Amino acid sequence: MLDVLVLYYSRHGATAELARQVARGVDGVAGCRARLRTVPALGAPTAAPAADGAAFATHGDLAECAGLVLGSPVRFGNMAAPLMAFFDGTSSLWLTGVLAGKPAGAFASGSTQHGGQETTPLGMLLPLLHHGMLIVGLPFTEPALSDTAGGGTPYGASRVVPQGERRELAQAERALAQALGARIATAAKKLATNP
Repeated sequence: MLDVLVLYYSRHGATAELARQVARGVDGVAGCRARLRTVPALGAPTAAPAADGAAFATHGDLAECAGLVLGSPVRFGNMAAPLMAFFDGTSSLWLTGVLAGKPAGAFASGSTQHGGQETTPLGMLLPLLHHGMLIVGLPFTEPALSDTAGGGTPYGASRVVPQGERRELAQAERALAQALGARIATAAKKLATNP
């Protein structure tokens, strides 16, 4: 069984909800399973479980994964600081090249339609490229990418939840998150059988 790490940070739950849909996409690929992990808020203790019950990620999770899907809320067009802080500490993995050649992608959750849902996934891919990962996006062959009025980009799945509101994922947002998870799991499976 190949593990695909779905690693995210979520402050209010919108990104966590998207992460669960990405994980469903991974789990839908035979021979693959999602390993759902989060990172703590800056300065928060790592001994206690996350508020949403997900386990905190370790460098071991990264080293053991066959693929990675990284998710963050939009922070001025960039990934959230806790997620970047986690990657800032991965120099030892970079030195060994343990992530090189593994497929990876990104997803984001923002509060406005044009608030960075395209730049955030692109920025999240930078440390993954430095690690030598193979980037997987969402092609326009995914029908929901053309149908969505909310989130979704070729750079990764996304969603828009206006500040202070709670709403379920739109069908297109759900479909694109699952498609991203399935694409990365499928790539991981192909790479594992044809190294």
